[in-house]
Amino acid sequence: MTTGVRTPTAPRRSRARTFLPLGVAAWLLLEIWLLTLVAGAAGGFTVFALLVAGAVLGAVVIKKAGRRAFRNLTEAFQQSGATPAATPADRQDQGNGLLMLGGLLLMLPGLISDAAGLLLLLPPVRRSIGRHAEKSLERRMRQAAPGSLGDALRQARIHRPDAKVVQGEVIRQDPPAPPQPGTGQHPPLTP
Repeated sequence: MTTGVRTPTAPRRSRARTFLPLGVAAWLLLEIWLLTLVAGAAGGFTVFALLVAGAVLGAVVIKKAGRRAFRNLTEAFQQSGATPAATPADRQDQGNGLLMLGGLLLMLPGLISDAAGLLLLLPPVRRSIGRHAEKSLERRMRQAAPGSLGDALRQARIHRPDAKVVQGEVIRQDPPAPPQPGTGQHPPLTP
């Protein structure tokens, strides 16, 4: 038997919340160090031209990917479920989200982010990252605790493989029970 007061345990911080600020700070310091290193070797104007070119290229990529995503969305609305869901090959060819991320990385000032953005412009890299992200999401959904959002999404996918959830309400009308003789109890009145 313990006589001490039980203290509630504090929620444990995730690894991402612990290491993300440190990673961002290290990335920023590395970007600044690399910019000064390249500026010392090639000149300040060259670094400025690289940064401006990256920002312009990133803006063009984001604009192009955004237009393609909007076009795909309008086509999907026009078809309105007339055809089955997109095949995995179709989804991999689109890759608009990763393309926009690549454009955003190009727009950020820095040579490391520019290199990462240029890598995301390559279709094989986008497909590889997309497959990895999809597998990771599937694994997390399988491990979701009952009652969580991941569990609800998993249940929706199980019951509706095309991922279309139909909202509705079930109304059950049971016939009223006959009165019990001798108990003086009557069924409730229903409208």
